[in-house]
Amino acid sequence: MVSILLAAAAIAAFIISLVTGPAPLSPADVLMALFGNGDAAANLIVQDLRLPRAVLTVLCGAGLGMAGAALQGILRNPLASPDLLGTGNAAAFGAVVILALGLAGTGSIILPLSSILAALVSILLLLWLSGRDARPLTVILAGLALSTFAGALVALTLNLAPNDFLALEIAFWLLGSFTDRGPVHVAIALPFIAGGMALMLSQRKLVAALTLGEETARSLGADTPARRIALLCGVAFTVGGQVAVSGVIGFVGLVVPHLVRPIVGGRPDALLVPSALAGAAILTLADIGVRILPTIDELKIGVLTALVGAPFFFLLVARERRRRDIG
Repeated sequence: MVSILLAAAAIAAFIISLVTGPAPLSPADVLMALFGNGDAAANLIVQDLRLPRAVLTVLCGAGLGMAGAALQGILRNPLASPDLLGTGNAAAFGAVVILALGLAGTGSIILPLSSILAALVSILLLLWLSGRDARPLTVILAGLALSTFAGALVALTLNLAPNDFLALEIAFWLLGSFTDRGPVHVAIALPFIAGGMALMLSQRKLVAALTLGEETARSLGADTPARRIALLCGVAFTVGGQVAVSGVIGFVGLVVPHLVRPIVGGRPDALLVPSALAGAAILTLADIGVRILPTIDELKIGVLTALVGAPFFFLLVARERRRRDIG
């Protein structure tokens, strides 16, 4: 029932996104343009601009929501998320190197592959630094170290960019945005994000078993190196595909599972699908928000998610501290 309601919310946000924009188009105009029956301008706006943008916000939001839930489950850490653990910054570094070298043309597959590889390396480094049965604080500190290091590498790459205009363009891209995204960006992101989500869903048994502890999960045959690598590859594919088309969008993977958990319950495996649906709805609504805010230039969606997500993170840390003090 919860998944049905969240799916309905995501669909509603998708429809609102299609009719929202600077060009005044009625729902009837949008519907006609979707099937190519509107005037030339309406067809262009809907099919080449609004539809790809709405698809990407749903796709990226779903991927980030599920990736956050999967990381919180496998690390058994409620503060885990792709951006806080350095995965987002690492994926950004992989993409920035390709952009700075001028190797990413329109529709190039090199960009998402580089982002995915960097994201996967960061996750493996995090697991190695944290060690088995690491405490939440250890994981967070290791993640912050990786995130800071990846951020420094991004800054270094920007400083070494061949010209200032390219560096400025990459810097704005890093803030996160779905502006001017078209069908080619959907074609780039869809296989990686969808494939990553499929990998994460295929390892629901591992996520569920880890709630019993790693030794118990191994004794049940659920916790194997192959299963862990498959789940982590799913996270890397999802985050890398998202960063490649929209830059860094923080806090979605952290906030969404916590919003869904009181409704669904504490089982990490049961959070995966609802978190994906909620992430799709929330990121799409956030993208609608940046379009309707009265600003001179459209606000970057990564800025908006950080403004909302950072205070939420502070509240989570305070709650964990109170729980530790009471315990």
